[in-house]
Amino acid sequence: MVRRFLILLFLVSLGISGFSQQAYKQTLKLMGSRFDITVVATNEQEGNEYIDLAVSEIKRIEKLISSWDANSETSAINNNAGVQPVKVSPELFALIERAIRISELTDGAFDISYASMDRIWQFDGSMTVMPSEETIAASVAKVGFKNIVLDKSASTVFLKKEGMKIGFGAIGKGYAADKAKALLMEKGVSAGIINASGDMNTWGKQPDGTYWKVAITNPMNKDKAFALLPIKNSAVVTSGDYEKFVKFNGIRYTHIIDPRTGYPAHGIISATVFAPKAELADALATSVFVMGIDVGLDRINQLPQIECIIIDDKGTIHQSENIKIETE
Repeated sequence: MVRRFLILLFLVSLGISGFSQQAYKQTLKLMGSRFDITVVATNEQEGNEYIDLAVSEIKRIEKLISSWDANSETSAINNNAGVQPVKVSPELFALIERAIRISELTDGAFDISYASMDRIWQFDGSMTVMPSEETIAASVAKVGFKNIVLDKSASTVFLKKEGMKIGFGAIGKGYAADKAKALLMEKGVSAGIINASGDMNTWGKQPDGTYWKVAITNPMNKDKAFALLPIKNSAVVTSGDYEKFVKFNGIRYTHIIDPRTGYPAHGIISATVFAPKAELADALATSVFVMGIDVGLDRINQLPQIECIIIDDKGTIHQSENIKIETE
């Protein structure tokens, strides 16, 4: 599972006097990760009740998509790889269907069947030589979104290859953030933030009437932010890694693996994507990291309402065509 490193710092106005509503926040561990849930409410009791609703929804999503839960629909799909199709709920079917569309959009840079990869790379300092070309090729032999067969009329999912697996590590937390946000909006919550370890979705405004903002940290100097951006009813996700990497022949390889080749991505330290939904931003942030600067930005520039900021391994900032940055 691709690990997410939070490089987004929230500028949240908590308990502002003079306003009828305030922002209430709780930090919890959900889906194996840190979640920061902020809601704007009239009092603490109401705020806590709304946060409890969000937590329940996130736990529901986890049960649906978890590959660690032996009783989940995802586990049933994986256990029947190469054997038979598995009937799933409309919600999970739709999520997988959208994931495959993103795979098509990114030429396979995003692929939920990444879970089939052999874990041959180590980023804990123990690796001294690169794996052989043969070992790397074998590690992705069972990966391939085109081997995920969907039957919409029967609502079934079938993995063609025995031993094949799907996982939602690069899209699941974003989806959970979207669903929690949608539920709270349905219940009348005027504004808030669902921050799933850096997969962030916002809506509404802070109690003082201003939009939520994020300061994007410069990974070359984590104590400083290089940009400040308002987030208007949208999502932002950063995929990055400036600590877990290895170097061979002068090339720095991160822990984010290209599911098409089995080789780690290189050349980028962080990719931040802004999109209407966290699910999409989540998937595209990983994809940009894998596709590289030129291909990644070209793909983002073709998508409406999607923007991106990339920091390469030399500290240079690259951005999509329409994004506006307030430099710190």
